[in-house]
Amino acid sequence: MASMNGLRQDLRLIADLVEPNTRVLDVGCDDGALLAFLARTKQVDARGIELSQAGVHDCVSRGLAVVQGDADTDLAIYPDNAFDYVILSQTIQAMRRPREVLGEMLRIGRYGIVSFTNYAYWRARWDLLARGRMPTTRCLPEPWYATPNIHPCTLDDFELLCKELGVVIERRTCLAAGGRRRYLGNGWLNNLLSEQALFVLHRPAAPPV
Repeated sequence: MASMNGLRQDLRLIADLVEPNTRVLDVGCDDGALLAFLARTKQVDARGIELSQAGVHDCVSRGLAVVQGDADTDLAIYPDNAFDYVILSQTIQAMRRPREVLGEMLRIGRYGIVSFTNYAYWRARWDLLARGRMPTTRCLPEPWYATPNIHPCTLDDFELLCKELGVVIERRTCLAAGGRRRYLGNGWLNNLLSEQALFVLHRPAAPPV
């Protein structure tokens, strides 16, 4: 669902989290819609990395500072604390090394913002239970043999990974169909009824010397 600003609703929610005049890196920035919006409305130092040549071309045509690269390997070239926010929207499930990518995000950024499709959503479970088929939904339209999603996960999976890495979850937003927010507290219903999820992460504070 597009917002009044022409962004997908999950991207609009991400944009709301970013403070003005900050440094932002969008990993897997696609056509640069989010970066362009942030640069225009919040005057951020907007930069991106995108794997596809077509996506890079679209971004450059918008006047954005975007380079072609592979987030699985190329985040290592950025220095520590180079950005205030590193964004990974609907991309982590397509990473070959999602654990390492998450660690690199929080090395180079003060905050990481991650959104993804929840594979424990009830419609996905229903496809497996009733049809014996890999799920296809509005957020998962491709058949199993064509999807780029090689590491699908659930809300619980992602939170467990954060715990293993010692990453602090500052905020979690659960989204229903169409990108609407769900307010379900912290119970198991989040994993069942949320089609997508959005997390704000940061590194734990260093212990005092």
